[in-house]
Amino acid sequence: MYCPADLAARIERADGRFCASLADLIRHEPYGGDVRVSSIDGGVAVFTRAGSPISRWMGAGFGTTVDLTGLDALEAHFASHQASLTAWVSSLAAPALATALAQRGYETHGFEHVLGHGLRQVEAAPASISVTHATPEQADTVAALIAEAFAQPDDDAHGGAPLPALDRLRRSTTLMTRVDGYRGYIARVGDELAGSATLWIDGGLAHFIGAGTVPRFRRRGVQTALLRARLADAARAGCTMAVVGTLPGSKSQQNAQREGFAVLYARQRFVKPATDASPR
Repeated sequence: MYCPADLAARIERADGRFCASLADLIRHEPYGGDVRVSSIDGGVAVFTRAGSPISRWMGAGFGTTVDLTGLDALEAHFASHQASLTAWVSSLAAPALATALAQRGYETHGFEHVLGHGLRQVEAAPASISVTHATPEQADTVAALIAEAFAQPDDDAHGGAPLPALDRLRRSTTLMTRVDGYRGYIARVGDELAGSATLWIDGGLAHFIGAGTVPRFRRRGVQTALLRARLADAARAGCTMAVVGTLPGSKSQQNAQREGFAVLYARQRFVKPATDASPR
């Protein structure tokens, strides 16, 4: 599947906007803290707290030049909270951005693959597994199932961001329900809860944000069912593409490609250590 730079920019900046939407919700929570949302080089940079999975900078490097105005202040903000700043940089972004980050002391810490599905052919979900839309009242159930799955990883792939603390993962997953375009899903085997997943629709793109299978139900097609249910939903909603980020060589990537996803590009993870925030 061909992916031009403008499509990569659209995907990356949408992911940044999703993080910004969550940050705006967190800002008004009792635990909100010193939330910051910035625009740098066309991308979106978000800080909520150290170790948060949405504290990141995405979508930069797609302009005619690289403009890092405001990055000194952002780095200082992260460092003041003893937090490392993570920049996810697309392989289709300008090479000058990676060079500039390396010169500023950023270290490379692995990759993600971004995969896309054209939604032209979607298979039916396995009959043995039921997938239903989660109601607002089931937000905590979706979050708890994903956290239970993440507590016992089912992968030996490497190269992504560290897993967040499970309480933070549950909290951010529950908050997602209040973002426009969000949909949650619950999978059951018989009457038992087997897994859950989330979807966010933005301007014709369906972003598969997270999914997990309860350990005792693995290898029974739960992820296949959740993928197919979300693909069908995205097609019915008029989306032109579904996208998902996975660790290279992971079980998640294998599952996605089995269902018709193809690699669009890679993201490289650049990290500025909290102890290295001197202005450039």
